[in-house]
Amino acid sequence: MQKTIRKYFPIFVLPTFIAFGFAFLIPFVSGLYLSFCKFTTMLNPEWVGIKNYINIFSNRDFINAFYFTVKFAVASIISINFFAFVLALVLTRKVKGTNLFRTVFFMPNLIGGIILGYIWQSMINAVLAQYETTLVANATYGYWGLVILMNWQLTGYLMIIYIAGLQNISGDLIEAARIDGASPWQLLTNIKIPMVMPSITICLFVSVSNCFKLFDQNLALTAGAPSKKTAMMSLDIYNTIYGSTGTEGVGQAKAVIFFILVGAIALVQLMITKKREVEQ
Repeated sequence: MQKTIRKYFPIFVLPTFIAFGFAFLIPFVSGLYLSFCKFTTMLNPEWVGIKNYINIFSNRDFINAFYFTVKFAVASIISINFFAFVLALVLTRKVKGTNLFRTVFFMPNLIGGIILGYIWQSMINAVLAQYETTLVANATYGYWGLVILMNWQLTGYLMIIYIAGLQNISGDLIEAARIDGASPWQLLTNIKIPMVMPSITICLFVSVSNCFKLFDQNLALTAGAPSKKTAMMSLDIYNTIYGSTGTEGVGQAKAVIFFILVGAIALVQLMITKKREVEQ
């Protein structure tokens, strides 16, 4: 059987490998090369070395976008995972209507980011109109608008993952802890949280990647206004490449740095949380 699998393994892998090459590998290598070039299309690249990377740090837009993205991501990751875990704790109890609530909380994740951005823009502006201001009049409004939007969209999705983790905890383990006199707080901190660490690992990875890569909601909600103060890294890269002619190489260099930053942060997060996982 093993010999047969090894014999036909390349045949079955080849279609997937070809698709992976065309969809990811070739664009990635091309993008890495173009980050060292000045170009307007992929047919006329002119090698400029590290000039594009130097230009990134001579322009404050990318630095400001980086700080804004980090500030947004920290607030969103903490709040999303907190609310998702709390909802999971509530909805894993024997309460009538839990399936309905799970569906309701999960539904926002099914709505596209552009649509969500415009919906929340209308709602927030309707509230701010009472104070004779708008969402893009102050960067603080845009910041908290994005945090609220991201919480509303992602909390229900992570809640489902936490629910799966909580339901996987052995009932005998919970019952033994209660017999030994463990309080609800001790059950939470010493039993439930350590046992759902695999779910926490997944949820943190999902929230980190989604928050750092946020684009469509940012574009629809604030479009970086006012004065690019609410532009996140993805939106800044988009504006650099498509906002003017001659800056495509700089935008591509920003994309490479963005990829390295997000990849490094996600990898560190996975390494830290993986070490805290325990066997059931």
